Amino acid sequence: MSNRVIRQFEERDMAALGAMYGQVSVQEDVLFWWVGDADNWENVFCAFEEEQMVAKGQLQLFNVVPPGRAAESKHKIFVNLKTWPGREKDLELRDSVYALLLERAQVLKRTLSPEYGTLLCTGNYAPEESCHAYFAEHLGYLPDSCLYTLQRDLREPVHAVELEEGLELTNAPMDSPEQRAAYLDLEAEIWPETPLGMERLLEYQEHPLWTWMVVRDAGRVAGSLMVWQEEELGIIEDVFVCKPWRRRGIAKALLNHALMYLQEKGLEQAQLVALTTNDSALSLYRSAGFQTGRQEIRYYKELD
Repeated sequence: MSNRVIRQFEERDMAALGAMYGQVSVQEDVLFWWVGDADNWENVFCAFEEEQMVAKGQLQLFNVVPPGRAAESKHKIFVNLKTWPGREKDLELRDSVYALLLERAQVLKRTLSPEYGTLLCTGNYAPEESCHAYFAEHLGYLPDSCLYTLQRDLREPVHAVELEEGLELTNAPMDSPEQRAAYLDLEAEIWPETPLGMERLLEYQEHPLWTWMVVRDAGRVAGSLMVWQEEELGIIEDVFVCKPWRRRGIAKALLNHALMYLQEKGLEQAQLVALTTNDSALSLYRSAGFQTGRQEIRYYKELD
């Protein structure tokens, strides 16, 4: 279209972004990323026709693999691409924004260690059929995973879970470089293919109410999770128990401790995500009062 302009997002575009978000969010189950702070806008590309924002694409570094991890580990860059309602099948519009996102992804890739490959990934809620078709059928992305969002009503009672003698549950600050490095080493043992990385850990720690909840046995970490606030929601992330301590009630104790913490801070809902195929985790979360909500479907392709 001759009067279309595609460029990086700028401060003057806030009103147009708000208008587009208002239209898109009327639809149920649409995963629309906000643009974030100004230092992120170089990763955001918008298409305008006259004064109307008709498409927005955005990138985020999701997993940055540090040196020394498993050889099969991959850096991950996620992409979110949305159009004005009714323009979902406009492939020329989508392709024109995606082309700039792909160029920017290559720039981001060059900042990452070449020791590992890089995946370009996308995730959209299950009802977003046009997004799934665009990435999978049109661009050749491959199926990756499906995740449930689970929510817990914090207005309902939560009861503490007693741990075995010798196990100690505390809130820990993780505020030194040494503590963060030790945590990331342990976390990478749990999820070797998708280690968290320092950048995302620091991003998590910037959220209000962030804390690390950890169970130790004679000083050794047996299990942990992180918790923080996003808008009116309490977020629980990175729930794990190390192998020698599994099936001893540690995960349930951590979850309930996190829920009580969020209750005490005045929040009314807690949220976490889990793979739809992880039956043991889903059973645990449901036993703690979580209800299954929306499903996100993810795809990926190698970034050459």
